[in-house]
Amino acid sequence: MEAEKIILPSGKTASLVATHTLTAVSNSQIKTVPVPTAKPIVFYIGGAGDQESYYFQGAFHNINEVEVLMSKRMKNAQLFEKYTKHVWGYNEVRGGRDIKEHITNLIPNKSCPIYIVGHSLGGWNGAHLSKILSDEGYKIALLITLDPVGKGFLVWLGSNIDYSEPTPVADMWINIRANPIKSDASDHVANFGERWIVSQGPAINATVDIHHALASHMMVAPIQGAKCALDFLYDAYVKNIK
Repeated sequence: MEAEKIILPSGKTASLVATHTLTAVSNSQIKTVPVPTAKPIVFYIGGAGDQESYYFQGAFHNINEVEVLMSKRMKNAQLFEKYTKHVWGYNEVRGGRDIKEHITNLIPNKSCPIYIVGHSLGGWNGAHLSKILSDEGYKIALLITLDPVGKGFLVWLGSNIDYSEPTPVADMWINIRANPIKSDASDHVANFGERWIVSQGPAINATVDIHHALASHMMVAPIQGAKCALDFLYDAYVKNIK
């Protein structure tokens, strides 16, 4: 295409730069562009001796019993195929390499609502994880800490946890403290590790007459009227898949 000549007010001539015209669209069919879905994910984090032996004790799989409760609820609602979850030990979600391998590599995109349920040392590390992920731009829809433990200096020396107290970040944080009238062996272990007595921060901060090891019992104990932590998790999760 030749450049078009024009006459300027000064009497000089100039050439307009030739441009290509856009090709007319001959295919009127609407093309769909795949958009990453914001599918919610639940991370269940067990405590000491949960997913592996801890000082020759375990593995007890207490956090697995919590996950089974949610699985049954989703199956009953015929929503199990939309349920994404992963179960880890407390020591598998601390440190950049472990967090990348066990957490962020499993999240399709940063718009996915994330739910963290942690028990004992898993509650302590899970609370730290909520802050780490939030700082990286992930959305923590709900954090549930079940009798979190980690304040003790000696347990810090022998366990893969942060010594500093967590500063959780989540749209909603539920904390449940186990305070049974009569202690059992698991409560003595929790006392040795020093329970994290949370005084402020959670939307719901409940105390229940349940032994430390019984994470699943804490999950279904009434904490707000007749509503339990499992109800809050289920309702929040289903809201994000419909």
